[in-house]
Amino acid sequence: MLEQVLTHLRNWFIVPDGIHPGTFRIEGGGIELPFLMDGQYFRILGSVFNDGLHQYGPGMEMLTDEEFEGAIWVLAVPRSVVELAGEIAEWRDKYGAVMDSPYTSESFGGYSYTKASGAGDSTGSGGWQSAFRARLNPYRKLRKI
Repeated sequence: MLEQVLTHLRNWFIVPDGIHPGTFRIEGGGIELPFLMDGQYFRILGSVFNDGLHQYGPGMEMLTDEEFEGAIWVLAVPRSVVELAGEIAEWRDKYGAVMDSPYTSESFGGYSYTKASGAGDSTGSGGWQSAFRARLNPYRKLRKI
C-alpha cells in the first residue's frame, strides 16, 4: 500500500543526490547497496523482475536474481507516511469492496433500487484517496519526478 500512496502523492521522498544510475546485480535474492541503511526504503527502476518499492536490510523480501541497467532511488519516507499507508490498508480491507463497487443500493419502506455510483471509477473518486485526502495533501507534490 505504501507504494500506491507514494505514487498517488507523486512524492517518493528522495534524499538529496539519492538517484544512483548504473548496472546492478541481484544474487541469491539480495542486493548489496552500501549507500543504504538497514530499514531504509528504496525504489528500483529499470529491472525486469524487481521494479518497485523495497525496504533494505536483513528482513528484506527476496528479490529475483538478475543483472539490470537502471537506477536505485534512496528514499527517506517519513514515519507518519508509513503509518498513514498502514491505516489506509486497514481502511481498504474494511471498505474496499464497497468502494470499488460501481453501484449504490438504497432501500426504504419495502422499496429498493440500485444505481451506478461512480465510486469505483478510474479517477479514484470515492476511494481511499478521497477518504484520506486531508491527511495526504501535506505530502503531495504537484509535479512528477
